[in-house]
Amino acid sequence: MDMPQSDQFSDETIAPSRFFQRIHFDFKDISVGTGNLAVLETAVADLAKRYQMDWKISYRTQRKRMALLVSKMDHCLFDLLIRQRSGELHCDIPVVISNHSDLGHVAGMFGVDFEHLGFRRDIDKVAAKQQQEAAIQRVLEEANVDLIVLARYMQIFSEEFCEKNWGRTINIHHSFLPAFEGAKPYHRAHERGVKIIGATAHYATSELDAGPIIEQDITRITHRDSVQDMVRKGRDLERLVLARAVRWHVNDRVLVTPTGRTVVWQD
Repeated sequence: MDMPQSDQFSDETIAPSRFFQRIHFDFKDISVGTGNLAVLETAVADLAKRYQMDWKISYRTQRKRMALLVSKMDHCLFDLLIRQRSGELHCDIPVVISNHSDLGHVAGMFGVDFEHLGFRRDIDKVAAKQQQEAAIQRVLEEANVDLIVLARYMQIFSEEFCEKNWGRTINIHHSFLPAFEGAKPYHRAHERGVKIIGATAHYATSELDAGPIIEQDITRITHRDSVQDMVRKGRDLERLVLARAVRWHVNDRVLVTPTGRTVVWQD
């Protein structure tokens, strides 16, 4: 058995009395059966209990299942589907879910099931939202989804949905948070005459655009850039930032501290 990588981190200002560690073990040169894995996990659990540690073991052979939620914009959807098909993202994508039917053909191009789960117009908005979220949750459970990616899904989830899917829902926001949270950040950034714009991938919470940040990046803007130019440059950032965050999550490289910050073991 080889140990190709071991990372550790501690900072009393971020997580007092906490020590974070990620160890990568390579079993390829030995025969490891189900019984041996059970022994390993039992031993780790006993050690963790003795020292009051939180722990998790993930196996690369057990690919995570990722659902993509979209509305009408397709740039992040295409990007993640291409990266997954090329093998860059070590996961499976069993379903694409949308509140519109516009992108069904994109999912079809990649052989991925598409679920159009819109809002009913014959009942009040609160009831319609509850029904839609219940339908989304049902699809996620039926598809045995491990990770939910809001790939420019333009709806706000309820507190109940966010809590139920805490720590496994990644959102891409088209702004360098905490600046310009909410809708139309490029328009507001243009009005302010900013010289940089950014994108932020974070875990979704019931508080809008306030979840633990996984990854961010920026690009420079000049006085010559129109709103359309900023949108174009921003979409390039959104693709890249979201792809990094998804890759790090599916490879178990992200830990969330008790204070809501993240420790990210970048590859």
